[in-house]
Amino acid sequence: MNVEEKLAKNIIKSGKVSHIKIRNEICAGCEKRYCMSVCPGNLYKISEETKEVIVEYSGCLECGTCMIACVRGAICWEYPGGEFGVQYRYG
Repeated sequence: MNVEEKLAKNIIKSGKVSHIKIRNEICAGCEKRYCMSVCPGNLYKISEETKEVIVEYSGCLECGTCMIACVRGAICWEYPGGEFGVQYRYG
């Protein structure tokens, strides 16, 4: 079973409010944008309208890699509250 097949078995229950906040005033000056390449869920994109980094939090695997990789400290990450978040089903 490959990684994609294992990830497809996970269940993610998302809340209405993102548990990942991006401080775009800090993020705007970043040239590296490591968050775009380290996220295993590939959830970070550049908005075509605003040219800001945005995140689709509902697919988050809760690893926290984005927060660690952000050298400017522009990503604030917390575990989802209550009954929300990822439930790993395989491995």
